[in-house]
Amino acid sequence: MTADDARLAAAYDTCLTIARGHYENFPVASWLVPAAVRPHVAAIYAFARTADDYADEDGYTTRERLRLLDEWLDALHRSLGAGEPIEADLGPTSTAVFTALAHTVRTFDLPVALLEALLSAFRQDVTVVRYASWPEVDDYCRRSANPVGRLVEDLMLQGGVDLSYLRWKDYDGVGRSVRNGLNFTERGFGPRGGVGCSDRGHTAVSQLQPGDVDWKQLFGGAGQGARWFHTGGVFCALSEGTPAVAHAAMEEAHRQGTCVSYDLNYRDSLWRSVGGKTQARTVNRSLMPFVDVLFGNEEDFSAALGFELENVDANFKSLPTAAFRAMITNVVAAFPNIKAVATTLRTSRSASVNGWGAICWHEGQFYEVAQRDVEILDRVGGGDSFASGFIYGLLAGKDPQWALECGVAHGALAMSTPGDTTMASLAEVERVMKGGAARVQR
Repeated sequence: MTADDARLAAAYDTCLTIARGHYENFPVASWLVPAAVRPHVAAIYAFARTADDYADEDGYTTRERLRLLDEWLDALHRSLGAGEPIEADLGPTSTAVFTALAHTVRTFDLPVALLEALLSAFRQDVTVVRYASWPEVDDYCRRSANPVGRLVEDLMLQGGVDLSYLRWKDYDGVGRSVRNGLNFTERGFGPRGGVGCSDRGHTAVSQLQPGDVDWKQLFGGAGQGARWFHTGGVFCALSEGTPAVAHAAMEEAHRQGTCVSYDLNYRDSLWRSVGGKTQARTVNRSLMPFVDVLFGNEEDFSAALGFELENVDANFKSLPTAAFRAMITNVVAAFPNIKAVATTLRTSRSASVNGWGAICWHEGQFYEVAQRDVEILDRVGGGDSFASGFIYGLLAGKDPQWALECGVAHGALAMSTPGDTTMASLAEVERVMKGGAARVQR
């Protein structure tokens, strides 16, 4: 590592410390953010966090606040124009912040105008104490809130995801009308089970309406024709209107020949105020005629669809596959359009060690991956990663047994890392599928 490399790495470490340690912090640059972009998110946050403190933290006069914001803007311009790190005399972390930020801006070709707009809004925090009209408030929000979201969007695009159908909602500056959701989790350890809290009220996606997306264009338009559409019970529970959105999307996908998968994914906390199990079953059963591939675990089929798993103890200490075969047979008899049903087989020895396997039915034949003990770091996301691995196998033209093994391996890897997403490569998944040991790869 060269001296410049070391200086840059230290600068990003400083930004990560700011992102994770500020008393007035938000969940940014966390383990939920892909590791490759985490330092860049921290650099943007450290820039914005410091400037915001100049605008509203105690200890400054109005004149001092404006002077510091002007100097912060000047340091931004100097750092981007110099082509090399600058010395910014604005506190002990300022040089590190601009060293990292300049590198991030150049790496991703981020629009500097958004950073300038953010500082303009912070100056307005200092100089304006009351707004005469809602358009003035909206103008402020577009510069103070949207720039950060747009910058994060820029980083999301580095993942190669097509965001052309992403819908934006105007932010009101507080979140009274629309917000992004959060999911708080406690991992658990040994005899102490994990805990999850879904903070999803008033989110932008919960306010989606059936006509907000051109589903016909998405699934059947020229140059579009998405091959697979996935949704499930969590989305349908977010509001009284989301089931209609799911119905419109699934119906059009089915009409256009797009494969539709649905994860029952029953969450009592989400359904509690919108009808509970009764409503969950009503909604889910109404959507089943459009489903090609159905996912669920041992509890979902009963709570969310009304199909009981017979001869299994209430605590699911053991999961005989014969009981799953009987239940799945009843499901596909009731909904003969379904081409595949896949479910994980999870038994909890403790929060730290789970038995982990799976069973699926595919076009008249059953396939299994026997349970084996898997050590758990963070179990959240194991089911979603199982589903995505299974879907990948089918999309790649693999046979159902390969797809099932891929799902099990991917789920196991997801539970070995923090957060509910996995950055595991296909090679890593295939290595686990082949029984590879956890030796260091050099």
